[in-house]
Amino acid sequence: MAAMGSMVFSAKTPTLSCRDITNSIPKFSLAKSISNAKRPISIVVSAVRNEDNYKSFTFELPNNGSNSLKKLLDSCFLVCTSVALSVCLFVADVDSASAFVVTTPRKLQTDELATVRLFQENTPSVVYITNLASRQDAFTLDVLEVPQGSGSGFIWDVQGHVVTNYHVIRGASDLKVTLADQSTYDAKVVGFDQDRDVAVLRIDAPKDNLRPIPIGISADLLVGQKVYAIGNPFGLDHTLTTGVISGLQREISSAATGRPIQNVIQTDAAINPGNSGGPLLDSSGNLIGINTAIYSPSGASSGVGFSIPVDTVGGIVDQLVRFGKVTRPILGIKFAPDQSMEQLGVSGVLVLDAPPNGPAGKAGLQSTKRDAYGRLILGDIITSINGKKVSNGTDLYRILDQCEVGDKITVEVLRGDRIEKIPVVLEPKPEES
Repeated sequence: MAAMGSMVFSAKTPTLSCRDITNSIPKFSLAKSISNAKRPISIVVSAVRNEDNYKSFTFELPNNGSNSLKKLLDSCFLVCTSVALSVCLFVADVDSASAFVVTTPRKLQTDELATVRLFQENTPSVVYITNLASRQDAFTLDVLEVPQGSGSGFIWDVQGHVVTNYHVIRGASDLKVTLADQSTYDAKVVGFDQDRDVAVLRIDAPKDNLRPIPIGISADLLVGQKVYAIGNPFGLDHTLTTGVISGLQREISSAATGRPIQNVIQTDAAINPGNSGGPLLDSSGNLIGINTAIYSPSGASSGVGFSIPVDTVGGIVDQLVRFGKVTRPILGIKFAPDQSMEQLGVSGVLVLDAPPNGPAGKAGLQSTKRDAYGRLILGDIITSINGKKVSNGTDLYRILDQCEVGDKITVEVLRGDRIEKIPVVLEPKPEES
C-alpha cells in the first residue's frame, strides 16, 4: 500500500486536511476561525504505511492574524506537500515508490494509429487453414492424417464461408480452420476454381464468432496507393505487412493448371508462403485482393507479390457458393507446349487431342497422330479465334475468358498447307473431383 499523507492542527485549532497525494493534487479546507487564532499553529504531517510503520513530523507556523491568512495558506500548501511527499518516499517500499514515476504515454503518428486500427479491426476476419492428407504407415499399415500444408484465409459471410487459395487446400483429405480466438473447426470444400486459384470452404461456427471481411472494389486501384497484407501463417498469431501497389494489369499462371490469371495486382508488400490465401486491404480496411503468389527463385519474399483482384474473386465465389462450381467455357482440346511450337518455327496453338465428345471434336478439329510407319502427322494449328490472333496458349485462354458458355465462335486453323474456318459452340467445363 502506498503511503498516505495528512495534516492536522493542534487542539482547539481548525483542522487542515490533505487527500492521498498518490491519487490526486492535495486540496485543503480551512475553517473561518483560523483567522481568529491567537497562537502559533502546530501542523502534524503523518505518513502511514501500515499499523507497525507510522511516521509523523510536527512543525509550527506563526499566525499574525487575518492579514497573514493568504501567506499562511500558501505556506501550508508548499510545506505540507513537500514534507508529505518526502515522508511517503521514506516509508514506502520500492514498488510503492514507483507510483510517483510519471510515464509519458506512447505517442504515435496519425498514419501509425490508422495502421494499428486497421490491423485490430480486420484480424478477427483472417483464419488459419491446415491441410491434412491421409497417409498409410509403412510398418503398421495404419492410416494417419499428416499435415501437408497450411495457409491463410478470410471469412466471407456469416454463413461460415471461408475464401482461400486453391493451392492451399489441394490434395487435402481433411481441412481444419482456426479462427482468431483459437477455436478450430472442421471445414468442408464448397467448391474451387483451379484456373483462378480460388477455393471456398464452409465451417459450422456460431455466427457471433464470424466476422466477415469488408468487401471493396479493385477497378479503381492506382499504382502507388498503400496496401496491407494480413496473414496467419503459423496459426499462433496474425502478421501484417505493408507496401504499395507497384503494378496493375499483370498476368500470372495458375499454380494448378498453368492457365493465365489476368488483371492481377502487383505489390511490394511482403507475401510469404504462409500468407497465401490471406486478404490484401486498402487503407480503409476493405478487401481488394487475395494474396496468391510471390515471384522469387528462393521461395521467400523478394519484393514482388501478386494478388487476385476482388472484382474477379467476387464473381467466382458467388458461383461456387450457389452452384459449387464455376461455369467457364472450354474449347475441349489439349495443345502442345509453346516451346514445341517455337522449335517448329510455327506461330499458333497445335492441337494434340480433340476428344470427339468435346466442342472442338464435335466441330471437326483434327488431332495430332502417327501414321502406320510411326511418323508424326501434325493436327490443326489454331491461328485465330473470332478474328483475334492466337500466337500461343496464353492468347487462347485470354480470348476464351471473354466468351460465355453457348457462344458460337469461329476458329481459324492451319490444316496442312491451307487455312480453314471452323464454327465451334463452346461448352461448360466438366465437373472436377
